[in-house]
This record gives sequence, C-alpha cells and structure tokens, in this order.
Amino acid sequence: MKPAAGAQAPGGAGPRERGLCVLCGLPAAGKSTFARALGRRLRQERGWAVGVLSYDDVLPDVPVDPEGARPPPSQWKMLRQELLKYLECFLTAVINGCQMSAPPDRTEAIWENFITCLKDQDLIFSSALDAPSHYLLAKTAVSRPLFLVLDDNFYYQSMRYEVFQLARKYSLGFCQLFLDCPLETCLQRNGQRSQALPPEVIYTMGRKVERPNPEKNAWEHNSLTIQSPACSSETSLEVTDLLLTALENPVKNVEDNMEQKEMDRIICSTNILHKTDQTLRRIVSQTMKEAKDEQVLPNNLKLLAEELNKLKAEFLEDLRQGNKYLCFQQTTDLSDVTSFFCNEKDNIVQKYFSKQH
Repeated sequence: MKPAAGAQAPGGAGPRERGLCVLCGLPAAGKSTFARALGRRLRQERGWAVGVLSYDDVLPDVPVDPEGARPPPSQWKMLRQELLKYLECFLTAVINGCQMSAPPDRTEAIWENFITCLKDQDLIFSSALDAPSHYLLAKTAVSRPLFLVLDDNFYYQSMRYEVFQLARKYSLGFCQLFLDCPLETCLQRNGQRSQALPPEVIYTMGRKVERPNPEKNAWEHNSLTIQSPACSSETSLEVTDLLLTALENPVKNVEDNMEQKEMDRIICSTNILHKTDQTLRRIVSQTMKEAKDEQVLPNNLKLLAEELNKLKAEFLEDLRQGNKYLCFQQTTDLSDVTSFFCNEKDNIVQKYFSKQH
C-alpha cells in the first residue's frame, strides 16, 4: 500500500489519538443537529479531525416496516454491518498511514455515500484519475486527534456493542452519547419532516430502546445522557470531557474476564435462538388446542392466534437483536426464557377465556 499524503510512518512520531463515539436516541430526538454542531465545535475549539457519519445519509432508503424499526431488522442489521466494514477500511488506512482502497465486495451506492461523507469533511480525497477506486488520506486525518461520530438510533445495546468491538480491535477510544428527548417531542418533530416516519415506528422504538447502562455493562462506562435540546455551556464541557477521557483511555485489545463472559453470553444467545423458536411454537400450538377445548368462539380463536404469533415474533426478534432477555443475564437458561414468554402469553389468553363466561 502507498503512504498517504502527509501521513506519519507507522513507527514514527505523531498523534495517535483516535476514537469512536456512538450518538444514539429516538428518531427526531435532534441527533443529527447535535452531531453537526459537535463536529464544528471540536474542529474550531480543539483542532481535531472529526467525521460525523449519519446512517440516514449513508445507507439507502428502505421501506418502513410498520411493526417495528425502519427496514426489516435482519436487513437493517446487514446494512449496519456493511457500513462498519467500510469504516474499518478507513480506520486501517489511518492507522497504517496508507491510501484507502474500495473493497471488492462493496455495495456501490452505500460505498459512494460513505466516500462522499468523508470527502465533505476533508478526511480523504481522490487519488489519480487512473486509480478511481483509491483514496488518499487528508493530512488532518493522520496528523491530528481523530474522532468519528456515528449518528443513528442504536436503540439496542447489541447495535452499539458492534461499534465497541471495532474500537477494541484497533485499540481506539470509545464513548456513547444518548440524546434524551420526550417521546411526544420526537413525534411532533417527526410530523414536521418532509419524509416522516409512521408514528408507530417511534412508539415501538420508544418501548424497546435500551439506554446505555454502565452499571450492568462494563464496556458502556464511558457514556453520557444529555437532554434535547442540549446547547448549554455546561453540557458542552461534559461532552468534551467524555471525548477526552475516551481518547486518553483507548479500549484494550484484550479485555478482562468479565468482558469475555459478556461475549460468551451473546454467543450463547445466538445458539439458543433456534431451540427457543421450537419451544415457543409448541407452546402456541398447545395453547390453541386448549382454547378449542374450552370452546372459544371461532372468531376469537383467530384473534387469539394472531396475538400469540405476534408475541412470539416480537419475542424472538428481541432475542435475535440481543436485548435484555438474554444478554443481561449471568447465565442463559431456556426454562427462564420460556417462563417469561408464558407469563406474557397467559395475560393474552386470559382475555379470550374470560369472554366465554
């Protein structure tokens, strides 16, 4: 690989402070406005190189799923991971002081949006005309402290953990900013947008959002919750202190046993998903049989089946995304998981059985 313009050699002297900041919160909480203002302030006051990566700007428009998050969760997960792969391309170029090359298995639209985002913030520029898929790093990207701010909802802790893993892999600073905004305010702001989300999407995300929790997750210790709108000088100082702390204390590549145990639980949650699916199917089937034996009316049987299947789908999706049912437990026991499901199921069944009396 060729050295970047103005880059320090990997073994030479020069700033090595680099960090990733996850900016999370509900849709229309004011994240993008806050991120742009933060980027300007850090460039002007601190002289840092800052890259704000807004997922809405980089990832393609995908049809909204009225039952939940913006595209179907499995598709959205793949898009997020692809963007993190491109981000890793940029980081390795910065760390090694080399030009950045386009990955061969890229999605052209996402890659071009990513490149445009970096160019607009003076982090890279195009190489020679005979090498259109190669990009040189701007001098500021390799000669100054670099902070990359990732702007998205990140409403599951597992989404943010993917970014933490990237920070750990390259020994980068890592921190989180949660923009706390009342649900009603988000709904009002969303309604004023030219491309508004369905209100159900924001309601659903509001129910499912998992705020940073340093007490339960050691990797979230560099986290700050700020109120929206947040423009006070005190808030600015708190944010700057958080970012400085992250830069000065990069994540170690080898974590302690507690961190390894947390990863083991996440892997375990993936392995148990298939067994849980089979178990919940049997529970729903048995419940429907009991409802028929109780002579629940045909129309109510149909409604009951719809509710139970919806509950099962939502429950499995929560498990798949790695939310509190599995990842926050010290151990993963299928009986504990199904017991929680059965409690929710019983609340639904009671409505229909009581209609018979």
